[in-house]
Amino acid sequence: MAVTRASLFFPPPAMVSPIRFSRHDARQPFNSNRYSLPRKPLKITAKSEKTQLSNRKTNPRTQTQIESDDDDGGIPMEDIKIIARFKSRHNYIRVLEVSRRAIDHPLAGSRLLLLDAPGNIHSISFLVKSLTDTYFDVFATLPPILPSSGPVAILGFGAGTTARLVLELYPDVIVHGWELDPSVIDVGREFFGLHKLESQYKDRLFIYIGNALTAAVKDGYSGIFVDLFSKGSLIPELQDPNTWEMLRRRLTKCGRVMVNVGGSCVEAENKRRDGKAVMEQTLAAMHTVFGDQLHVLKLGKRSSEDSTLALTGPLPDSKAWKTAIPHKALRHYVDMWAPF
Repeated sequence: MAVTRASLFFPPPAMVSPIRFSRHDARQPFNSNRYSLPRKPLKITAKSEKTQLSNRKTNPRTQTQIESDDDDGGIPMEDIKIIARFKSRHNYIRVLEVSRRAIDHPLAGSRLLLLDAPGNIHSISFLVKSLTDTYFDVFATLPPILPSSGPVAILGFGAGTTARLVLELYPDVIVHGWELDPSVIDVGREFFGLHKLESQYKDRLFIYIGNALTAAVKDGYSGIFVDLFSKGSLIPELQDPNTWEMLRRRLTKCGRVMVNVGGSCVEAENKRRDGKAVMEQTLAAMHTVFGDQLHVLKLGKRSSEDSTLALTGPLPDSKAWKTAIPHKALRHYVDMWAPF
């Protein structure tokens, strides 16, 4: 997810040649003390499910949020800890921690990476569990239906939520992560355990700084995750069929693309880039390239929370797909896909 994730099609001059971070790079200390904290509540919009911080009064006896007729599922401010807040060259970055005391909220016990002015969530990490109950979990169902040859690419790496799930669940998968903003990677290493993840999977995780749309390997990717947002909206290139044709050519035979195409839940800095309309334009561009081999999965219980993912390629046998997913809690997503 100020410019987030992928910026515009061409990277700044200093980033024309991607920089590969490896375990041999010296880790620079991250000093969050020099970044100021906000004086008022921040609105949070997850790219997969809307949620919000609340400044409404709480009941002092129970310290739980008082419900109202227009309740928005907010989290009381006393249950939020702001760890870092600053502007990088490309992003307005905030790292928040939600107390486990907020037991009635799905984000209780989580650490969040917020990018862009509206405050869309770009990475989630929980202290006591791996799954997130967001679109990241759907991403984690892709590897079993990919060809065995070739690594997977994560375009829009963020702080590494998708990478963590894939690496932990699938011991044979190699991950290439692409992120435009080096500050986002620094934050991931400092606050989301990315440095430890790199050490643990030093032969399976490779992170690149640069324009994600230039990502390529000699023999192609078996799968590509696309999670590219700029200023709170899917980047404009994703509404262009030429972009999807380019990505299709970077796949191995029978390779697939899974995409977070957002929806009404995504709040853009430019109000004219309506999340639902941009989602529909993106799916139309994908359909031009992938035709009937395009499927969609919708999350969110209300129309204002709708979030959509897209998957290319023919749908495999659902029973076999479920059996190949190691975490039982992820298997129900298989039945949620429908033809576009």
